[in-house]
Amino acid sequence: MYPAEIVLPMKAELTEGGFEDLSTPEAVEASLQRPGTTLVVINSVCGCAAGTCRPGVLMAVNNATKRPDHLATSFAGFDIEAIQAVRAYLLPYPPSSPAIALFKDGELVNMVERHQIEGRPAQVIAQHLMSVFNEHCN
Repeated sequence: MYPAEIVLPMKAELTEGGFEDLSTPEAVEASLQRPGTTLVVINSVCGCAAGTCRPGVLMAVNNATKRPDHLATSFAGFDIEAIQAVRAYLLPYPPSSPAIALFKDGELVNMVERHQIEGRPAQVIAQHLMSVFNEHCN
């Protein structure tokens, strides 16, 4: 488990951007049972999370004409039980961090895995997410 002094500033990048912090399995369940669309970011300490995932996600939600009803995040290697709960909803996808998942009425409708984040600029991730939002969000 990563120390809080490392993780908390990385969490804050998303929570200060309007993302709900899913730090318990109960919070995950409550979040994913809400009607509408929910974007869940599995945050991470890795360089691709800092360099492209978090910036790309924030670009997308701040610039999209259509955006998810709810924004949420949980931190791999820190929110251990919450991440296990999120990953149960992501099956059959294998564990991946960082990762970005869009749910509609509790059902997974889009998944962006680490291999789709690594090496791609934040702008490319943002553009992809905005097209996903246009397809699935009101």
